[in-house]
Parts: sequence; C-alpha cells; structure tokens
Amino acid sequence: MFVITSMPVGGAETLLVNLMRRMDRDVMVPEVACLKEAGPLGEAIGAEFAVHTDLLSGKYDLRVLPRLVRLMRQRRIDVVVTVGAGDKMFWGRIAAKVAGVPVIVSALHSTGWPDGVGRLNRMLTPLTDAFIAVADSHGDFLRDFEGFPGEKVRVIRNGIDCNRFSPSAGSRRELRDELGLAEETPIVGIVAALRSEKNHAMFVRAAAKASERFSNAHWVIIGDGPQRPAIEDLCDRYGISDHVHLLGTRHDTPKLVAGFDVFALSSLNEASPVSILEAMACGVPVVATDVGSVCESVIEGVSGHLVASEDATGLAQAIGRLLEDPQKRRTMGESGRRQVIATGSLEAMVEGYQALATQIYDAKAEKAKTARPERARDFPAERIAGLPLRKGSLSK
Repeated sequence: MFVITSMPVGGAETLLVNLMRRMDRDVMVPEVACLKEAGPLGEAIGAEFAVHTDLLSGKYDLRVLPRLVRLMRQRRIDVVVTVGAGDKMFWGRIAAKVAGVPVIVSALHSTGWPDGVGRLNRMLTPLTDAFIAVADSHGDFLRDFEGFPGEKVRVIRNGIDCNRFSPSAGSRRELRDELGLAEETPIVGIVAALRSEKNHAMFVRAAAKASERFSNAHWVIIGDGPQRPAIEDLCDRYGISDHVHLLGTRHDTPKLVAGFDVFALSSLNEASPVSILEAMACGVPVVATDVGSVCESVIEGVSGHLVASEDATGLAQAIGRLLEDPQKRRTMGESGRRQVIATGSLEAMVEGYQALATQIYDAKAEKAKTARPERARDFPAERIAGLPLRKGSLSK
C-alpha cells in the first residue's frame, strides 16, 4: 500500500502510477491510500488498482489513525510505502506499525521546504525499515541533513518509460495545431503542479524577458494547483497572457512534451524531477534551476543548461541561446535521450522497489521463525506461520 495525500497530475504521482503499472503481480500487488481525495490521477487508475480515499478530514483529525489501521488490516497489507513527507509519512508509518505491517518504507522525492521531514517524522525513524532517495546527492541529504541512519537510506533512481516518452515530429505539429499557431512557432514548456515550490513566477518572468527578443515564442504550462490565479495575474501584469497557455491537467503529456522546443523547470527545490527525465526522453533540451539533484540529470552543456535558483534573467538567456540554435537543441536533445535510456529506465526503478521490499520482508520472516516466543509477537504470527518465502523473492 502506497500512502499519499492525493494524486494530482504531478511528478511524484505520475511516477507512482508508472511504478504500479509495471510491478510484477506475482511479487507485489499495489494499492493506494489517499489521505484526502483521489485527485485526477487517482480517479484515472481506479479501474486498475484499489484506491482508498477520504481518510483524513482535517489537519488535526486523529481518527485517521484507526481508519488507516483498520484499512491495512482488512486489506492484509505486507508492505507500506509512504510517498513524500508531511502527514502521510507520519500517519502512514504509525498506522502500519499498529496494524502489524511487516515492512515500513518512506519514499522521499524532494529536499527541504515544503517537504522537509520535520522533527515529528524524524522521531519515527526507528519504526522505518528504509528511506528511499532518488539520487546519490539526495541520499547524502537524507543522511547528512535529515539524520537518517546510513544503513536505512537506499537510492532508487526515478525511471521513465522511454517507449512512451520519445521524440515525435508529429507531436510538434499537433501541439501547434491545438494552440492555433504556425508550425515554425517556438514553444517553451514546463510540466509541474501549480504549487509555490515549483516557482512558476520565475518561469513567467523569464518568459517576459525572453519575449523581448523572441516575440513570436509561446510558453506552455501543464499542470494545475492553487497557484493558478497568481500565475494568470502575473502573465497579465507582464502583458504576455496571449503568449502563455495554461493547459491545466493533461493525460497526453508525452505528446505535448515531445512538441516543445525547450523544456524549462524553475523549482525552488527538487530531488530528481520526473518531468526533466520525461523531456530528455523526448529528445527535448532542458533549462532548469540548479537545485537538489537536478545537476545529476541535466549535464551542463550536454543535455541542457543550469541556472541559479530565482535567476529569471539567467533562465531567459539560457532559453534564448537554445531558441536561436536549432542544431544545439537537436544535439542536446539526442544526448539527453541517450542518458535517460542508459541510467533512468522504468524497469530498473520497479526492480529496485520490488527487491527492497522482498529483501526486508524475507529477512524479517526468517528472523521471526527462529525468534524466541516472547519476541515473535513483534512480527505478526499469522503472516509467518506456514508461509513460504514469496514467489520472486531474492532469498530463494
């Protein structure tokens, strides 16, 4: 069971859907518990997976604990993975412990505000079997800054379906047809939930600066969220509303991203953003803020450019250099796709999650079988008595 707040169309949520769809059902059968509403992605996968919703009615709703415990017991959950920090990381792990879930893991996808782990969540470290980081430097952050034990931090890189996300000349034409633009119109796009940490204001400021030189360029924002009114107001203030297209939640992201000339990301903090990997898989060069582990994905001068956080002028200049040089865009796009195929496959990510869960489960199962009777209660007897190790287990 993956425990998450909700499932809007965002990087971590899309990653989760891809992960669940590729899991080997002989090894792991995935479900999702959304503390709040399902969200667009949660609704979209409702026919494929068990999706449980509306478990938390408010920030101080303590009834979330018995609800989660009851749900985990009813569904006979063996592995709980909390996705992100905050309430789901806190309540998900406590509920898993009370429910007697054998394996408790926290997957973290960002570094610092607004997703800092916080003191209360750090206090639950003893309950947690593993913390999943998405890049080497992210693993260092979890050990050095968050203070998690080194032996519990495991790096499982984000993975992309490079068959689904791939270059497409037809997508370029389709996107411009949808927007009513000429085929030669340059398009710079961003895919990110409209939340404050994604810093779309910087993207809009960069668009305004770059438009002074590239007046025919258009700017596409894919995603939705609470910052939409502020973004629309900012576009009006800079006088570029007729060149900025807020497309909201879309389920045809591969086609849209493949139609961009340049992909931009202006986040204040990230670990290993999925949207960057998707753009690179589509052969689109990336310009992004140099935060978190982004520099492990975007290699400066090879697959794109990096700029300092909040440097809207630098972002505009880097985008401009790519818009004026089609050959550089092509070369960087090809390099980025090769890099993602070599280091960021979806199959490797899925195997990482399955291997981690089965290793921990099998080790605890063996320990429980040989434990003294008074210690065996730490691992639910009904899960162990007479159970062989799971099919697909690494311990076989």
